[in-house]
Amino acid sequence: MNKELWNQCVAFHGHECPGLALGVRLCEYVQETLKLRRADDEQLVCIAETDACPGDAVQVLLGCTFGKGNLLYCLTGKTAYNFYNRTTGASVRVVARKNQGDMSREERQRWILNAPLEELFTTTEVKYPLPEHARIFKTVTCELCGEGMAEHMARLQDGKVVCLHCFRSYDR
Repeated sequence: MNKELWNQCVAFHGHECPGLALGVRLCEYVQETLKLRRADDEQLVCIAETDACPGDAVQVLLGCTFGKGNLLYCLTGKTAYNFYNRTTGASVRVVARKNQGDMSREERQRWILNAPLEELFTTTEVKYPLPEHARIFKTVTCELCGEGMAEHMARLQDGKVVCLHCFRSYDR
């Protein structure tokens, strides 16, 4: 493991933990599998199925971020990440193997950082189609609260343009 990259991830995340260690190893696995390095723009896309610690390593080490639009979140509660290399067309879904051992937090982190990658992850076909490139949308104003929102997120209610917070959904 590259200690400098680990330290960058810890600085971004705020502390050392087994989840961050798993994220660092996840990035290593993805780089080997998809034959790539850190994305400067949107060459690599990640759809994360959890909002847990490994996602911070994905941002630091792979260059997938919410701001660039190449890190998306689709909550399934699984420690699974769908990666797409726009340059080569390759894609892979990486799933963390279930953690079976009875270890302390420190032991688990050390084990994750040193275990063979195949003991940590399995791969499957991606579960989502490759997202389109990030777009910039016109800002519109909610006629109820006055806050701006991206046009594609606006709803029409009682003849007024409203945001998702103000919108009263009708689900029967």
